[in-house]
Amino acid sequence: MNSIEEQMSADGPLVSVVVPSYNHAPFIEACLQSIFEQNYVNKQVIVIDDGSTDGSPELLQRLQEDYPFKLHVQANQGLLTTLNRALALAEGELFVPIASDDVMLPGRLGRQVEHMHSHPQVAICGGNIVPIAENGERLPHKYRHRPARRLDFRAVFCGTVAGAPAPSMMLRTDVVRNVGGYDETMRIEDLLMMLKVTSAGYFIDVLEDDLAFYRVHDGNMHSRLEFMFDEVLRIYALYADDQDYQAVCTKHFKSYFMKAAKADRRLALKILRRIPLRSMDLKVLRGVLRMLVKH
Repeated sequence: MNSIEEQMSADGPLVSVVVPSYNHAPFIEACLQSIFEQNYVNKQVIVIDDGSTDGSPELLQRLQEDYPFKLHVQANQGLLTTLNRALALAEGELFVPIASDDVMLPGRLGRQVEHMHSHPQVAICGGNIVPIAENGERLPHKYRHRPARRLDFRAVFCGTVAGAPAPSMMLRTDVVRNVGGYDETMRIEDLLMMLKVTSAGYFIDVLEDDLAFYRVHDGNMHSRLEFMFDEVLRIYALYADDQDYQAVCTKHFKSYFMKAAKADRRLALKILRRIPLRSMDLKVLRGVLRMLVKH
């Protein structure tokens, strides 16, 4: 950094970077290294190990010799409870959760701090993510560059544009607390938080910059189709009184039917039964054909 950038980084708002860790011993060091190599100086780093059984707590204790982070080890309580504990410990104006298997790209924190400083109406700032394999190799066939965009509640709920990917999120700590933190009755964190902050009148800005490496492996929640299908529906049900609720659910059915048609015939049939007859279209027909050809 030049002297001006160093001064801005040192004088900028405190950023609390929180790392929920669970059985990611092969990946956690790369995650921490990427955080401490950020050129944004004014940061607090908190790692909470959520009952790992793969030696992660012992590894993290050794890594504290190289990286000045605060470590908390707890019995397994789940991601949402862990994030709420991190939220209680966070001292920063800005809150950045990053999974222990993901990696920050250089300059990410400074870029997001700058954006949120100049856009006080924005409660969440995100960006593009770059998929990588377990060994760290990029997966260009899975990468999708999306343009910059702004979302309000209607855009998030109706899915008219893509939201902020979880590995790229920076949030305003006070806003997250004011909307009640993370709902521990749920099992995925990003969609509901986006709905809560936008329903409170804030915006989400997603930058066109690549901000994080997202590690793709069998443990990813997003690889569990039925889990994600059911959990997203549970979140939508919290807004069942909304005028667009039925249309949003139907869109969700169609989207996951297409995914399941080529991967899980049982799930595809389960979803197909829930798509209203009046909503059957060529997309659904293509999914049926895909399911028949696949199986």
